[in-house]
Amino acid sequence: MWLRCLTTGLALWPATVLVTWATHNSRLLPTVILLGSFLAPGCFALWAHERYGRRRALGLLPGCFLTGGVLGVLGASVLEHCLLSPSMTLSVGVGLIEEAVKALALVWLLRGHPRIHGQRTGLVLGAAVGFGFAAFESSGYAFSALIADRGLSLRALVETEVLRGLLAPFGHGLWTAILGGALLAARRQGRFRLTDQVVACYAGVATLHTLWDSMNGIAGWLVRLPVAGGVLGGPEQERLRLLVCSAGLLAVALAGVAWLASLVRSTGGASFHGPEGT
Repeated sequence: MWLRCLTTGLALWPATVLVTWATHNSRLLPTVILLGSFLAPGCFALWAHERYGRRRALGLLPGCFLTGGVLGVLGASVLEHCLLSPSMTLSVGVGLIEEAVKALALVWLLRGHPRIHGQRTGLVLGAAVGFGFAAFESSGYAFSALIADRGLSLRALVETEVLRGLLAPFGHGLWTAILGGALLAARRQGRFRLTDQVVACYAGVATLHTLWDSMNGIAGWLVRLPVAGGVLGGPEQERLRLLVCSAGLLAVALAGVAWLASLVRSTGGASFHGPEGT
């Protein structure tokens, strides 16, 4: 199913963009934003379920993706507005808050399913919450890119959605899958426990999130060091900054993928537990 959804979406989204550009019909812009924002996260969440989850647990997936995603972006928006201000540590606060609200959204959604537990269960449902968060967040970024100084910019909208779609597997879905696995591995008799493993996973995914968000600034700082700045001109420094930023993002993505892969291997063949997943 995930492959059919992906191929259909990859045909429909460019067609919608082309028709919007050719007809200048601004009423199609919401379709472009929603389809482009939800295509990659939705297909990856569905793939995670089909690859690692059992069929009868599918009923939990839409709620985790949609409700969990909305709760995550709302909670993060409120807390970031109330607690954070522009500073050197802004990315740290964003990472801590967003990973916490996604985990809390997963806990709240599973409160009525006391027999749902296990690390692999958490990996799948955590990924669904994370990808839902990514989809709604991407739609916001796409809308912001659309609103240009000189009017609506379809090009900026398309560039934003393509970039975020390509990066979707290595961000929120990956991080929340890891934390969700720890949360449900520690669940006993329907109760979530704040174990050392859960705290360590939270700190780890928040660190990956922080590094991901701040990599552009880190790269800019590195290329302005006296060693680099003394021998490179403006264009060369900009190319070096892009190279360092890309290498840093790749390193963060590979670290997250390797972490998740080790968790998947450690779970063996077990999947969902309880009546909902038998």
